[in-house]
Amino acid sequence: MIIEFRVQNYRSFRKEQIFNLAASNYDKSLSENLISADLPGLPGTRIIKAAALYGPNAGGKTNLLLALHFLRWLVVESAAGQKPEAKLPADPFRLDRESLEAPTTLDITFVAENVRYDLAVALTKERVVQERLVAYPTGRPQVWYDRIWNDEGKRYDWLPEKPTDFPRDAGIVEKTRENALFLSTAAQWNNSQVAPVYQWFSTTLEFMNLSAEGAQLSHEFTAQMVNRSEDARRFISGLLRSADLGLTDVEATEETPDALAQKAIGAMRNLVRERGAPPGVLPERFWQVIFQHEGKDGDLFPINWWSQSAGTRRFFSVLGPWMGMVNSGQVLCVDELETSLHPSLAAELLRLLFKLTSAQSRSQLLFTTHNPLLLDMTLLRRDQVWFADKNQEGESFLYPLTDYKPRADESLVRGYLSGRYGAVPFIPRGLVVSEADDVMPKEVEHAS
Repeated sequence: MIIEFRVQNYRSFRKEQIFNLAASNYDKSLSENLISADLPGLPGTRIIKAAALYGPNAGGKTNLLLALHFLRWLVVESAAGQKPEAKLPADPFRLDRESLEAPTTLDITFVAENVRYDLAVALTKERVVQERLVAYPTGRPQVWYDRIWNDEGKRYDWLPEKPTDFPRDAGIVEKTRENALFLSTAAQWNNSQVAPVYQWFSTTLEFMNLSAEGAQLSHEFTAQMVNRSEDARRFISGLLRSADLGLTDVEATEETPDALAQKAIGAMRNLVRERGAPPGVLPERFWQVIFQHEGKDGDLFPINWWSQSAGTRRFFSVLGPWMGMVNSGQVLCVDELETSLHPSLAAELLRLLFKLTSAQSRSQLLFTTHNPLLLDMTLLRRDQVWFADKNQEGESFLYPLTDYKPRADESLVRGYLSGRYGAVPFIPRGLVVSEADDVMPKEVEHAS
């Protein structure tokens, strides 16, 4: 569960931006959309289960998720996933010379195994400039370590000087490279105290890109759920039926290709191995998914995976990870939730999350969207809606809907589309073809 995330000097974010997921104490609506934190030091605090991030294209919505993903990479991969001499993949704000030389800073407050932590990292392409981990097991802050680059001495200073809450292993300190996090290194060397933090980043924080630029979403996870659990199969079939896709049932089987296909796959596997691709690029087995469709006389007709519409395939593929999030307490970050999904289906997925997760669950969803129909106060609370926008200098900034204090009876859809809350594209009138104008703008006609 994420409580707050701060980012500065990363991609389109120049100044520090704060993404706070604490629920408003003044909003009494939709209590099922909230998590009861029940944490030492935070009595009565509630956290939203899902946050929707709106904004124009290139406004910075995706960059917020990329910043979270970058922090995840630093924790999970920086110690073992790159060479000692490699540059860090920092991506500072590029429209300001000073920012190009300044560190990127990422700071997250989250909950792992019912303990609140704060991890703060500052880095350049050359090295980690600062790394601090604070734990709150009893509500009192315990600074486990604060690693600060001393440029004059060309070394790191470590605080506290005499650690008590987190005994520092001198051997792990020595092994920590300038281009890696101490947290990542300590986890690689099996430090048990940082294990819950590392596991939160590696297994709890997940990402799904549904945009057109994203990788093809695999249906494998949902197919496995259908194949292994009769309850899951019935539940997923019911969701497909309720989506009015003309489906009555679904089946999934794991199959081994025939001899001819195995030969071709073997040759392709040898080729990608020679090119340096990792193991598992080409699977040994495949999942066959069959959808049962009911005809006009009640007869059932099996239709295979590739004969389904893109929307049906996308909805099926999303259901598995979605149910996994609900059941396992994952934090799922989804870019462009509505892609290939009807707005009603996206809304139902949100209702499913709020209904199936208890107030004590740590399951959480962060998603970007352009879909104004989700701005329904019977679906989302006001404090669950955020915006990302850019100013004339190309800087992205974040702000919540609550800054505008919308009335209880206000149409958020109309307000958003009319630009009242900002975060909508500005289209100069000269670029809009009105009914009174020619189809071809005169400037284009003259140019041709």
